[in-house]
Amino acid sequence: MGRTAAKLIALGAAAVLTTTACAGTGGPQAAPATRASVATTIPSDPVTLTLAYTDDPPTKALIEGFRKKYPNVTIKPQQTPFNDYIKSIKLAMSSNQPPDIAEYNPGAMNTLVPAKLILDLNPYAEAYGWDTKFPPASLEVLKSDETAKQFGTGNLYAVPGGLSILGVFYNKSMVSKVPTSLAEFEAELELQKNEGRTPLSVGALQVGGFHLWNALLNVIGSVDDYRAWVYGKPGATIVTDKAKEATDTLKRWVDKGYVAKSANATADPDAQANFAQGKSAFLVTGNWAAAALETQLKDKVGFFPLPNPAGGEVKVASGASVAYAISSKTKYPNVAAAFLDYMSSPEAAQIQFTGGFMPVDTKAQLSTTGLRGDIAKQFAPIAQSNGIVPFPDFASPGMIDKLTPGIQGIINGTTTTDQFLASLQESWTAHHGG
Repeated sequence: MGRTAAKLIALGAAAVLTTTACAGTGGPQAAPATRASVATTIPSDPVTLTLAYTDDPPTKALIEGFRKKYPNVTIKPQQTPFNDYIKSIKLAMSSNQPPDIAEYNPGAMNTLVPAKLILDLNPYAEAYGWDTKFPPASLEVLKSDETAKQFGTGNLYAVPGGLSILGVFYNKSMVSKVPTSLAEFEAELELQKNEGRTPLSVGALQVGGFHLWNALLNVIGSVDDYRAWVYGKPGATIVTDKAKEATDTLKRWVDKGYVAKSANATADPDAQANFAQGKSAFLVTGNWAAAALETQLKDKVGFFPLPNPAGGEVKVASGASVAYAISSKTKYPNVAAAFLDYMSSPEAAQIQFTGGFMPVDTKAQLSTTGLRGDIAKQFAPIAQSNGIVPFPDFASPGMIDKLTPGIQGIINGTTTTDQFLASLQESWTAHHGG
């Protein structure tokens, strides 16, 4: 899933329920949150929490914003490199002194949820009214059954702190008109190639290749079938006619020269740099790249969701969130939950937007100018129509190890469409059964 993780935030004040023995310094180790122990106020005594995370921004900025609102609360950040985070957070949350708050990672949930090492947040969701503060899709993906094998159902284990979305960046000095259908986009790719340019900059050495495939699957395939598969619903499959069509479309684009032959040896940062240097007309990636691209290209860069085959408003796109879970061993669950609720506040929304992410409050009043303003306008109808879907590597712990080499095989011609999709389903079945 690209190391993307971004999300927006909006505050909601809720009535005080009951205070809990866990609030305040020196309190006993917390029991799992229940409606009787949940409070939406926090103590005035000094409280110190630790927060383990990997993605930044906006984590540090959100911590600073929360501290301004609650000066008595200190949150100490503990950052771990992305490649080490899953192993690190599993060990940390299993220890006797785990971080109070941890960035959610689906790859770690298969052990943390069944072992009850993170809190079921349903009582807090009810107390704070989170179902009205966060886009439904952004919470749905953070729900799981107690085995952590099926997502989109069961209990809520995290809250988003910033949202991201996958789309198409384009160089306005090369592209005069935004395509409104998939056929128009493909025609523009052909035009760019005929003019001697590289149409698409793709970093297939990492996640950029399967991001391009995923964007095609979003607009060509069935969102219901995709959600069922990525959430682990029994009987779901990625071996469908629409998934074949999306994969064949990517293959056709490769064969026509719309993707550089060097894509398999190109890392994501290099693909982004090539686009920023004017070496390609388009780059398919997430809004996390917006700040850097706007700095480099200024008003020459724009953004649009990959168009539907039939045209019309795009209402589905893959995205992710930087999300936060609470340790079941924390002494201060109510304080930690207040930090999660802060993610939905107007203050947090501005922090997330400034950091290059979309706010979880999709109706937040923001200063939407330039490239990020362009993205915010495109993002709102997708988020408000519950159209954010997870990246495909969410479907199983080992899925990314099938996606990246699989797309490389499609690009260099060593893997067929049927072989690629079968390998994805094999990883899915190994984890979910079927």
